[in-house]
Amino acid sequence: MGTGWQATEIPLGEDEEGPLVATLVRADPDDPRVADRRRAAADRTTARSPAVLYVHGYNDYFFQAHLAEAWEEHGYTFYALDLRRCGRSIRPWQTPHFTTRLSEYAAELGVATTLLTEELRHDRLVVNGHSTGGLTTSLWLSEGRDEGRVAALVLTSPWFDLNASWFHRVPATRLLDRAPIDPRRIVEDSPSPYSWHLHADHGGRWTYDRDLKPPEGFPVRAGWLRAIRRGHAQLATGLGIELPTLVCTADASGPNTWDNPDLDAQDTILDVDQIAARAPRVGPDVTLVRIAGGVHDLSLSAPGPRAEFFSTVFSWLARRLDGRDVIPGPGHPVGSTDGAR
Repeated sequence: MGTGWQATEIPLGEDEEGPLVATLVRADPDDPRVADRRRAAADRTTARSPAVLYVHGYNDYFFQAHLAEAWEEHGYTFYALDLRRCGRSIRPWQTPHFTTRLSEYAAELGVATTLLTEELRHDRLVVNGHSTGGLTTSLWLSEGRDEGRVAALVLTSPWFDLNASWFHRVPATRLLDRAPIDPRRIVEDSPSPYSWHLHADHGGRWTYDRDLKPPEGFPVRAGWLRAIRRGHAQLATGLGIELPTLVCTADASGPNTWDNPDLDAQDTILDVDQIAARAPRVGPDVTLVRIAGGVHDLSLSAPGPRAEFFSTVFSWLARRLDGRDVIPGPGHPVGSTDGAR
């Protein structure tokens, strides 16, 4: 990401492919721009040293510098975790993003949480999970692994169900769960118009490392999809997370096809109605907000929906954690959250 950022590897032992690491990323606190931003935001929260831990989705990694800046403009020190075999943590000998147990990510999530709250002494920690990261962090918190260190959960377009036909969601899932299928067998390998469209070289607004987030995506493997579907099943029974939780989605879904005229104004990866239906299963204190014109990664939406998304997040956090209205950060005016349900 260039100057002004730091990355720290978290060693995680080895698996059958070789050594494993996760990567924790943050803005360099000694960079003058970062220091100025944090001084300006010092009065935006009553916490002495609040922080946020961001966890990415599938075929993804942290590159959204503007997302980090928005959090820091509202007083939160921003950290992002590239999980094992993902993003900066991918090694040449590894199968990218592959896992057969979402619970294995508890190791790096636990290390990162301990580092932020005990060693770096942040007195408030918010977890922000996007897409698959939203499912992963929800399952992790449902096991009580935060040990009281997490104050709130913010989920952006969390992957709560399979956006597919009834056959693939029910009979095919049962077969996948029970049949002796090679875990590394590729079950889907097709390009994503959404991912392709995001990059500036293809008409989008964003630049990022296409080796870490290839426009054509990484192949979906049977063992990984089985782990996801087992996570969906666990969510469906209820997770009982007691934390205040905000779930943000786009207001509409659409086809992930090249000829979709609303590719830049819909969630073309997940079904937002599925997310809305499953959101109450996270816990007893869930707020759902739909962002008009948003895309799957709401922080990568067009300027209007993106500003509405940021306003929603920081207004909600200010009310729920501080009991007050938010003070807008530069470029992020407070908007309506009348869509909250």
